[in-house]
Amino acid sequence: LMKNLFIILSIIFVYSCTTKDVENGSFQHFYVGTYTHESSKGIYKYKLDQKGKLQNLGLVGQTENPSFLAISQDKQFLIVVNETNSNQGNGSIESFKIESDTLHLISRKNSGGAHPCHVNINHTKSILISNYTGGNLALFSLDPKGELSNLKSLHQHKGQGTTDRQKAPHVHSAWFIPNTNEVLSIDLGTNELYFSELNKDTLSHVKEKLAMAPGAGPRHLVFHPTLKWFYVLNELNGTISQVERNETEYQIVHTVSTLPADFSGQNTCADIHVSEDGRYIYASNRGHNSMAIFKVNENNGNLKYIGFESTRGDGPRSFSLTPDGNFLVVANQKTNNIISFKRDTETGLLTFVDEIKAPTPVCIVFE
Repeated sequence: LMKNLFIILSIIFVYSCTTKDVENGSFQHFYVGTYTHESSKGIYKYKLDQKGKLQNLGLVGQTENPSFLAISQDKQFLIVVNETNSNQGNGSIESFKIESDTLHLISRKNSGGAHPCHVNINHTKSILISNYTGGNLALFSLDPKGELSNLKSLHQHKGQGTTDRQKAPHVHSAWFIPNTNEVLSIDLGTNELYFSELNKDTLSHVKEKLAMAPGAGPRHLVFHPTLKWFYVLNELNGTISQVERNETEYQIVHTVSTLPADFSGQNTCADIHVSEDGRYIYASNRGHNSMAIFKVNENNGNLKYIGFESTRGDGPRSFSLTPDGNFLVVANQKTNNIISFKRDTETGLLTFVDEIKAPTPVCIVFE
Protein backbone atom coordinates (compact mmCIF):
# COMPACT_ATOMS: atom_id res chain seq x y z
CA LEU A 1 0.00 0.00 0.00
CA MET A 2 2.78 2.41 0.95
CA LYS A 3 4.57 1.61 -2.34
CA ASN A 4 1.45 2.40 -4.38
CA LEU A 5 0.90 5.60 -2.41
CA PHE A 6 4.49 6.65 -3.15
CA ILE A 7 3.96 6.06 -6.88
CA ILE A 8 0.73 8.08 -6.86
CA LEU A 9 2.37 10.97 -5.00
CA SER A 10 5.31 10.90 -7.43
CA ILE A 11 2.97 11.14 -10.41
CA ILE A 12 1.13 14.05 -8.81
CA PHE A 13 4.46 15.79 -8.12
CA VAL A 14 5.68 15.41 -11.71
CA TYR A 15 2.34 16.63 -13.10
CA SER A 16 2.38 19.60 -10.74
CA CYS A 17 5.91 20.57 -11.78
CA THR A 18 5.03 20.22 -15.47
CA THR A 19 1.92 22.36 -15.02
CA LYS A 20 3.93 24.95 -13.12
CA ASP A 21 6.56 25.03 -15.90
CA VAL A 22 3.87 25.77 -18.47
CA GLU A 23 2.30 28.44 -16.25
CA ASN A 24 5.71 30.02 -15.69
CA GLY A 25 6.35 30.44 -19.39
CA SER A 26 8.04 27.30 -20.69
CA PHE A 27 6.05 27.99 -23.84
CA GLN A 28 6.94 31.20 -25.68
CA HIS A 29 4.24 32.53 -27.98
CA PHE A 30 4.66 34.60 -31.14
CA TYR A 31 2.52 36.18 -33.84
CA VAL A 32 3.17 35.76 -37.55
CA GLY A 33 2.25 38.44 -40.06
CA THR A 34 1.64 37.26 -43.62
CA TYR A 35 0.80 38.22 -47.18
CA THR A 36 -2.77 37.18 -47.97
CA HIS A 37 -2.68 36.98 -51.76
CA GLU A 38 -2.43 33.17 -51.64
CA SER A 39 -3.74 30.90 -48.86
CA SER A 40 -3.21 33.07 -45.79
CA LYS A 41 -6.12 34.80 -44.04
CA GLY A 42 -4.16 37.16 -41.80
CA ILE A 43 -2.32 36.90 -38.47
CA TYR A 44 -1.45 33.53 -36.94
CA LYS A 45 -0.25 32.55 -33.49
CA TYR A 46 2.40 29.92 -32.77
CA LYS A 47 4.14 28.61 -29.71
CA LEU A 48 7.67 27.40 -29.09
CA ASP A 49 8.31 24.95 -26.27
CA GLN A 50 11.36 24.72 -24.03
CA LYS A 51 13.06 22.35 -26.48
CA GLY A 52 12.45 24.59 -29.52
CA LYS A 53 9.54 22.60 -30.97
CA LEU A 54 6.95 24.63 -32.87
CA GLN A 55 3.15 24.44 -32.82
CA ASN A 56 0.58 26.36 -34.86
CA LEU A 57 -2.23 27.72 -32.68
CA GLY A 58 -4.18 28.92 -35.70
CA LEU A 59 -5.58 32.11 -37.20
CA VAL A 60 -6.13 34.77 -34.53
CA GLY A 61 -6.81 37.88 -36.63
CA GLN A 62 -8.30 37.99 -40.11
CA THR A 63 -6.99 40.97 -42.08
CA GLU A 64 -5.36 41.86 -45.41
CA ASN A 65 -1.57 41.73 -45.90
CA PRO A 66 -0.49 42.21 -42.27
CA SER A 67 3.16 42.41 -43.30
CA PHE A 68 4.55 43.96 -40.12
CA LEU A 69 3.47 43.83 -36.48
CA ALA A 70 4.43 45.57 -33.24
CA ILE A 71 3.30 44.91 -29.66
CA SER A 72 2.79 47.76 -27.19
CA GLN A 73 5.18 47.68 -24.25
CA ASP A 74 2.35 46.88 -21.82
CA LYS A 75 1.58 43.79 -23.98
CA GLN A 76 -2.08 44.77 -24.32
CA PHE A 77 -2.24 45.75 -27.99
CA LEU A 78 -0.94 44.60 -31.37
CA ILE A 79 -0.42 47.26 -34.06
CA VAL A 80 -0.54 46.04 -37.66
CA VAL A 81 0.21 47.56 -41.07
CA ASN A 82 -1.86 46.40 -44.02
CA GLU A 83 0.56 46.60 -46.93
CA THR A 84 -1.96 47.72 -49.55
CA ASN A 85 -2.68 50.62 -51.88
CA SER A 86 -6.25 51.94 -51.98
CA ASN A 87 -7.85 54.12 -54.67
CA GLN A 88 -6.84 57.09 -52.51
CA GLY A 89 -3.20 55.99 -52.52
CA ASN A 90 -3.15 54.79 -48.92
CA GLY A 91 -2.62 51.58 -47.06
CA SER A 92 -4.07 51.10 -43.60
CA ILE A 93 -3.07 50.37 -40.03
CA GLU A 94 -5.02 48.53 -37.37
CA SER A 95 -4.98 48.12 -33.61
CA PHE A 96 -5.99 44.84 -31.95
CA LYS A 97 -6.63 44.01 -28.31
CA ILE A 98 -4.55 40.96 -27.38
CA GLU A 99 -6.72 38.26 -25.83
CA SER A 100 -5.75 34.73 -24.78
CA ASP A 101 -6.76 32.92 -27.96
CA THR A 102 -7.58 35.66 -30.45
CA LEU A 103 -7.12 39.29 -31.46
CA HIS A 104 -10.00 41.75 -31.15
CA LEU A 105 -10.00 44.54 -33.75
CA ILE A 106 -10.37 47.95 -32.11
CA SER A 107 -9.66 50.51 -34.83
CA ARG A 108 -8.44 51.04 -38.38
CA LYS A 109 -6.97 54.18 -40.03
CA ASN A 110 -5.50 55.17 -43.38
CA SER A 111 -1.72 54.94 -43.10
CA GLY A 112 -0.98 58.23 -44.88
CA GLY A 113 0.68 56.58 -47.88
CA ALA A 114 0.73 53.50 -50.09
CA HIS A 115 2.09 50.11 -48.99
CA PRO A 116 2.99 50.63 -45.32
CA CYS A 117 5.71 48.07 -44.54
CA HIS A 118 6.89 48.78 -40.98
CA VAL A 119 5.46 49.91 -37.62
CA ASN A 120 7.12 50.92 -34.38
CA ILE A 121 5.52 51.88 -31.05
CA ASN A 122 7.25 53.40 -28.01
CA HIS A 123 6.52 53.51 -24.27
CA THR A 124 4.22 56.55 -24.64
CA LYS A 125 2.30 54.72 -27.39
CA SER A 126 3.47 57.03 -30.18
CA ILE A 127 3.44 55.07 -33.45
CA LEU A 128 5.70 55.40 -36.49
CA ILE A 129 4.42 54.06 -39.83
CA SER A 130 6.75 53.65 -42.82
CA ASN A 131 4.91 53.92 -46.14
CA TYR A 132 7.15 52.26 -48.72
CA THR A 133 5.57 53.25 -52.04
CA GLY A 134 4.22 56.48 -50.54
CA GLY A 135 7.79 57.43 -49.62
CA ASN A 136 6.75 59.00 -46.33
CA LEU A 137 6.82 58.61 -42.55
CA ALA A 138 3.56 58.94 -40.61
CA LEU A 139 3.00 59.56 -36.91
CA PHE A 140 0.00 58.25 -34.97
CA SER A 141 -0.70 57.46 -31.33
CA LEU A 142 -2.72 54.94 -29.33
CA ASP A 143 -5.06 55.85 -26.49
CA PRO A 144 -5.41 53.77 -23.28
CA LYS A 145 -8.27 51.77 -24.82
CA GLY A 146 -6.27 50.89 -27.92
CA GLU A 147 -7.94 53.33 -30.30
CA LEU A 148 -5.70 54.75 -33.03
CA SER A 149 -5.52 58.52 -33.38
CA ASN A 150 -5.94 60.39 -36.62
CA LEU A 151 -2.75 61.16 -38.55
CA LYS A 152 -0.64 63.61 -36.51
CA SER A 153 2.43 64.25 -38.69
CA LEU A 154 3.60 63.25 -42.15
CA HIS A 155 7.15 63.54 -43.49
CA GLN A 156 7.32 63.24 -47.27
CA HIS A 157 10.78 62.23 -48.46
CA LYS A 158 12.22 63.43 -51.77
CA GLY A 159 15.08 62.30 -53.99
CA GLN A 160 16.44 59.08 -55.48
CA GLY A 161 19.43 56.78 -55.40
CA THR A 162 21.49 55.11 -58.10
CA THR A 163 19.80 51.74 -58.76
CA ASP A 164 16.53 50.64 -60.38
CA ARG A 165 15.01 50.15 -56.91
CA GLN A 166 15.93 53.72 -55.98
CA LYS A 167 14.11 55.89 -58.52
CA ALA A 168 11.81 57.31 -55.83
CA PRO A 169 11.66 57.55 -52.02
CA HIS A 170 10.85 54.26 -50.26
CA VAL A 171 10.67 54.58 -46.48
CA HIS A 172 11.38 51.06 -45.21
CA SER A 173 11.48 51.46 -41.44
CA ALA A 174 11.50 54.07 -38.67
CA TRP A 175 12.85 53.94 -35.13
CA PHE A 176 12.71 55.74 -31.79
CA ILE A 177 16.34 56.34 -30.76
CA PRO A 178 16.54 55.07 -27.14
CA ASN A 179 16.82 57.58 -24.31
CA THR A 180 16.26 60.54 -26.64
CA ASN A 181 13.38 62.30 -28.35
CA GLU A 182 14.94 61.59 -31.74
CA VAL A 183 13.35 59.59 -34.54
CA LEU A 184 15.35 57.90 -37.30
CA SER A 185 13.72 56.87 -40.58
CA ILE A 186 15.43 54.69 -43.18
CA ASP A 187 14.79 55.35 -46.86
CA LEU A 188 15.87 52.61 -49.27
CA GLY A 189 14.96 54.77 -52.27
CA THR A 190 16.88 57.94 -51.45
CA ASN A 191 19.63 55.81 -49.84
CA GLU A 192 19.65 57.93 -46.67
CA LEU A 193 18.92 57.98 -42.96
CA TYR A 194 16.71 60.88 -41.79
CA PHE A 195 16.88 62.27 -38.24
CA SER A 196 14.12 64.36 -36.67
CA GLU A 197 12.65 65.01 -33.22
CA LEU A 198 9.39 63.92 -31.63
CA ASN A 199 7.91 66.86 -29.76
CA LYS A 200 4.70 65.85 -28.01
CA ASP A 201 2.43 64.86 -30.89
CA THR A 202 4.43 66.16 -33.84
CA LEU A 203 7.61 65.35 -35.74
CA SER A 204 10.04 68.21 -36.31
CA HIS A 205 11.50 68.97 -39.70
CA VAL A 206 14.42 66.71 -40.62
CA LYS A 207 17.46 68.15 -38.87
CA GLU A 208 20.14 65.80 -40.20
CA LYS A 209 20.62 63.16 -42.90
CA LEU A 210 23.24 60.48 -43.40
CA ALA A 211 23.96 59.13 -46.87
CA MET A 212 24.80 55.45 -47.20
CA ALA A 213 27.24 54.00 -49.75
CA PRO A 214 25.92 54.33 -53.34
CA GLY A 215 23.46 51.53 -54.10
CA ALA A 216 23.42 50.25 -50.50
CA GLY A 217 19.64 50.44 -50.08
CA PRO A 218 19.25 50.68 -46.28
CA ARG A 219 16.32 48.70 -44.83
CA HIS A 220 16.35 47.95 -41.06
CA LEU A 221 18.63 48.54 -38.06
CA VAL A 222 19.42 47.46 -34.51
CA PHE A 223 20.70 49.54 -31.59
CA HIS A 224 23.52 48.03 -29.57
CA PRO A 225 22.45 47.59 -25.90
CA THR A 226 25.16 50.01 -24.73
CA LEU A 227 23.79 52.60 -27.21
CA LYS A 228 27.29 53.48 -28.39
CA TRP A 229 26.50 52.30 -31.90
CA PHE A 230 23.73 51.13 -34.17
CA TYR A 231 23.92 48.84 -37.18
CA VAL A 232 22.09 49.47 -40.47
CA LEU A 233 21.24 46.50 -42.67
CA ASN A 234 21.61 47.44 -46.34
CA GLU A 235 19.23 45.38 -48.45
CA LEU A 236 20.59 45.98 -51.94
CA ASN A 237 24.36 45.58 -51.57
CA GLY A 238 24.28 42.99 -48.78
CA THR A 239 26.16 44.85 -46.06
CA ILE A 240 25.86 46.02 -42.45
CA SER A 241 27.08 49.53 -41.62
CA GLN A 242 28.06 50.47 -38.08
CA VAL A 243 27.02 54.05 -37.27
CA GLU A 244 28.00 56.21 -34.32
CA ARG A 245 27.70 59.85 -33.39
CA ASN A 246 30.71 62.08 -32.88
CA GLU A 247 30.44 65.55 -31.33
CA THR A 248 28.52 67.02 -34.25
CA GLU A 249 27.05 64.35 -36.52
CA TYR A 250 26.32 60.71 -37.25
CA GLN A 251 28.92 58.85 -39.30
CA ILE A 252 29.58 55.37 -40.72
CA VAL A 253 32.63 53.86 -39.03
CA HIS A 254 32.67 50.27 -40.30
CA THR A 255 30.92 48.14 -42.94
CA VAL A 256 30.94 44.36 -43.46
CA SER A 257 29.42 42.04 -46.06
CA THR A 258 26.63 39.63 -45.08
CA LEU A 259 27.74 37.15 -47.78
CA PRO A 260 30.63 34.72 -48.21
CA ALA A 261 33.37 35.94 -50.54
CA ASP A 262 32.72 33.22 -53.13
CA PHE A 263 28.95 33.84 -53.47
CA SER A 264 28.00 35.21 -56.91
CA GLY A 265 24.19 34.83 -57.03
CA GLN A 266 21.40 37.34 -56.51
CA ASN A 267 20.73 38.34 -52.91
CA THR A 268 18.85 40.90 -50.84
CA CYS A 269 19.08 41.34 -47.08
CA ALA A 270 15.90 41.46 -45.00
CA ASP A 271 16.20 41.56 -41.21
CA ILE A 272 18.73 42.16 -38.43
CA HIS A 273 18.77 41.57 -34.66
CA VAL A 274 21.26 41.74 -31.80
CA SER A 275 21.52 39.45 -28.78
CA GLU A 276 20.47 41.00 -25.49
CA ASP A 277 24.02 40.94 -24.17
CA GLY A 278 25.24 42.79 -27.27
CA ARG A 279 27.81 40.14 -28.18
CA TYR A 280 26.28 38.82 -31.41
CA ILE A 281 24.41 40.21 -34.42
CA TYR A 282 22.36 38.16 -36.89
CA ALA A 283 21.17 39.15 -40.37
CA SER A 284 19.07 37.30 -42.95
CA ASN A 285 20.05 36.83 -46.60
CA ARG A 286 17.41 36.17 -49.26
CA GLY A 287 19.07 34.42 -52.20
CA HIS A 288 21.91 32.94 -50.23
CA ASN A 289 19.08 31.92 -47.84
CA SER A 290 21.15 32.10 -44.70
CA MET A 291 21.55 33.66 -41.33
CA ALA A 292 24.83 35.58 -41.22
CA ILE A 293 26.33 35.55 -37.72
CA PHE A 294 28.73 38.20 -36.41
CA LYS A 295 30.59 38.76 -33.16
CA VAL A 296 30.70 42.33 -31.84
CA ASN A 297 34.07 43.74 -30.78
CA GLU A 298 33.35 45.04 -27.29
CA ASN A 299 35.88 47.86 -27.60
CA ASN A 300 35.04 49.48 -30.93
CA GLY A 301 31.78 47.80 -31.98
CA ASN A 302 33.22 46.39 -35.23
CA LEU A 303 31.66 43.18 -36.53
CA LYS A 304 33.58 39.98 -37.22
CA TYR A 305 31.99 37.23 -39.30
CA ILE A 306 31.86 33.90 -37.45
CA GLY A 307 29.48 31.77 -39.51
CA PHE A 308 26.49 31.20 -41.76
CA GLU A 309 23.52 28.95 -41.08
CA SER A 310 21.09 27.82 -43.81
CA THR A 311 17.52 28.93 -43.15
CA ARG A 312 16.26 25.65 -44.67
CA GLY A 313 13.90 27.53 -46.94
CA ASP A 314 13.68 30.30 -49.53
CA GLY A 315 13.32 34.01 -48.81
CA PRO A 316 13.98 34.48 -45.06
CA ARG A 317 11.98 37.69 -44.75
CA SER A 318 11.86 38.05 -40.97
CA PHE A 319 13.31 36.41 -37.88
CA SER A 320 13.33 36.98 -34.16
CA LEU A 321 15.31 35.98 -31.10
CA THR A 322 13.17 34.57 -28.31
CA PRO A 323 12.76 36.79 -25.22
CA ASP A 324 15.00 34.44 -23.24
CA GLY A 325 17.65 34.55 -26.00
CA ASN A 326 17.92 30.77 -26.27
CA PHE A 327 16.33 30.33 -29.70
CA LEU A 328 16.09 32.06 -33.08
CA VAL A 329 12.96 31.64 -35.22
CA VAL A 330 12.97 32.54 -38.93
CA ALA A 331 10.13 32.91 -41.47
CA ASN A 332 10.85 31.74 -45.03
CA GLN A 333 8.37 33.64 -47.18
CA LYS A 334 8.73 31.75 -50.47
CA THR A 335 8.70 28.21 -49.07
CA ASN A 336 5.92 28.81 -46.52
CA ASN A 337 7.80 27.50 -43.52
CA ILE A 338 9.09 28.62 -40.13
CA ILE A 339 12.34 27.23 -38.70
CA SER A 340 13.54 27.21 -35.10
CA PHE A 341 17.20 27.11 -34.12
CA LYS A 342 18.80 26.60 -30.73
CA ARG A 343 21.21 29.46 -30.06
CA ASP A 344 24.47 28.83 -28.23
CA THR A 345 24.65 31.90 -26.00
CA GLU A 346 28.42 31.51 -25.59
CA THR A 347 29.48 31.03 -29.22
CA GLY A 348 26.51 32.68 -30.96
CA LEU A 349 26.14 29.74 -33.35
CA LEU A 350 22.81 28.14 -34.34
CA THR A 351 21.63 24.53 -34.41
CA PHE A 352 18.48 23.42 -36.27
CA VAL A 353 15.64 22.18 -34.05
CA ASP A 354 12.28 22.19 -35.82
CA GLU A 355 10.27 23.17 -38.91
CA ILE A 356 6.58 23.95 -39.37
CA LYS A 357 4.39 25.11 -42.25
CA ALA A 358 3.14 28.70 -42.39
CA PRO A 359 1.24 30.56 -45.14
CA THR A 360 3.50 33.22 -46.73
CA PRO A 361 5.09 34.31 -43.42
CA VAL A 362 6.76 37.72 -43.46
CA CYS A 363 6.94 38.94 -39.83
CA ILE A 364 7.57 37.28 -36.44
CA VAL A 365 6.89 39.07 -33.14
CA PHE A 366 7.10 37.41 -29.71
CA GLU A 367 4.68 38.30 -26.95
